[in-house]
Amino acid sequence: MATKHEQILEHIDSLPIGEKISVRQIAKDMKVSEGTAYRAIKDAENKGYVSTIERVGTIRIEKKKKENIEKLTFAEVVNIVDGQVLGGRAGLHKTLNKFVIGAMKLEAMMRYTGAGNLLIVGNRTNAHELALQAGAAVLITGGFDTDDHVKKIADDLQLPIISSSYDTFTVATMINRAIYDQLIKKEIVLVEDILTPLETTVFLRSNDTVDKWFTFNKETGHSRFPVVDQHMKVLGMVSGKDIIGQDHSLPIDKVMTRQPMTANEKTSVASASHMMVWEGIEVLPVVDQSNRLQGIISRQDVLKALQMVGRQPQVGETIDDIVTNRFVEIAGEKKGEEIYRCEVSPQMTNYLGTISYGVFTTIVTEAANRVLRVYKKGDLVIENITIYFIKPVQIESMIDIRPKVLEVGRKFGKVDVEVYNEGVVVGKALMMVQIIDR
Repeated sequence: MATKHEQILEHIDSLPIGEKISVRQIAKDMKVSEGTAYRAIKDAENKGYVSTIERVGTIRIEKKKKENIEKLTFAEVVNIVDGQVLGGRAGLHKTLNKFVIGAMKLEAMMRYTGAGNLLIVGNRTNAHELALQAGAAVLITGGFDTDDHVKKIADDLQLPIISSSYDTFTVATMINRAIYDQLIKKEIVLVEDILTPLETTVFLRSNDTVDKWFTFNKETGHSRFPVVDQHMKVLGMVSGKDIIGQDHSLPIDKVMTRQPMTANEKTSVASASHMMVWEGIEVLPVVDQSNRLQGIISRQDVLKALQMVGRQPQVGETIDDIVTNRFVEIAGEKKGEEIYRCEVSPQMTNYLGTISYGVFTTIVTEAANRVLRVYKKGDLVIENITIYFIKPVQIESMIDIRPKVLEVGRKFGKVDVEVYNEGVVVGKALMMVQIIDR
C-alpha cells in the first residue's frame, strides 16, 4: 500500500506539464493536511519535475534527462535572472536550445532568431513581437515592460516573455554560469544512471523457501539476491554462503543477512564504489526513501561507470580541475623520484591571499594519485588524510610537491607528501588510500 506522500507524488506526476500546483489545492484533492501536501511538493521539486518561480508560483515541468542536462527550461531562466513573467506563462516548462543577444539591427537580429531560442533584448517592442512570431521566447533587460498586444501574442503562442532588471551582459553571464554548473553536474554519475531496474531485477520474497534460491541460481547464474516483504521493502540479502548446508524447505528469511547496506538512486557512483570495496560487497540493493526496492547495482556496473566518466564529451571545470591542470612534472634529483610543480593562482587562495586549506588538500591528493599510478592501474579512494604541517604560501608563489610512497599493497597505499616553496618546507601530509582495480 503506497503512503500518502507517495500517492501525492504520483498525483503530481500525472498532472499535465505547465499546470500550476498549490499546497491548498493538493491538500483538498488528496484529502491530506497542508503540511503533508507541502512536503510532497518540495520532494517533487527536488526530483526535478516541479519548479517554483517567484511571482508565478509552482508549476509542473518536464523532468530533464541526464544527457539533456545542459538545456535550461524558461522556468529556470526566470529563477536565474530574478525575472518577472509578463506573458506566456503556459510555456515556462519548455526548454531553450540557445540564446540570442539582440544588439543589432532588426533584420539581422531576426536572421539569428528561431524556434526554441531565447532573445535577450532591451525595450524594442517590434523585436519582441517578431521574435515571438518566429517561435522564440523573449527576455527583456533593464526592467522594461512591453505592449499589451505583445503579451497577448505570448499567451496565445505559449512562449514566455520575461523581464529582468539586470543589463544584457549580466543576464547572459548568469545564464552561461548556470549552464556551466549543469555541465559539472552532468559529469557526476549517479546510481540511478547505472542500476538494473526493478523490472529486470531478480529478488526473493521473505516467505520464499531456500529451494527458490536454487531455482533462481540455475536460471540466472547469479548467487546474490535481495529479499523483500509484501510491500517491496528490503529486509535482507541472500548469497551462496548463506545457503550452504541449509534445508531446502527453510524460509529464506531464516538464512538471509538482515539489514543489508543499501544505496539511494541519488547516491553518486563514486560513493557507492567506496562502500562496496570497503565492505567487500558484490551487489547492492537500490532503495527509495521508504526502503522499497528500485533495482540493484553490481561491482562490475560501478567500475564500468567510473571508467566512462572520463570519456564525457563536454564537462565543466571544477576547482579541482583548475588546480590539477596546473601541475607540471619536473625531473627529480634521484632516479624514480617524482616531483610536481604548481603555481598558486588567484583562484587557489583564501581571503588573505595565501593558499587555501581545501586547495592544499587537493594538491596533496593529486600528487599521491599520480605517484601511485606508477604502481597500480585503478581509481583511488581516500581513506584517511592527515595534514600535520602547513605554512601560508603567497599568491603567485611556485611550489614543489614531492610525494613518497611508503607502502603499497594490492588494495591499499600509504603516501607521504612534502610541499616546498623556494626550498623551504611549507606543508607535510600523510595519506592512506584504497585502490579500486579497473
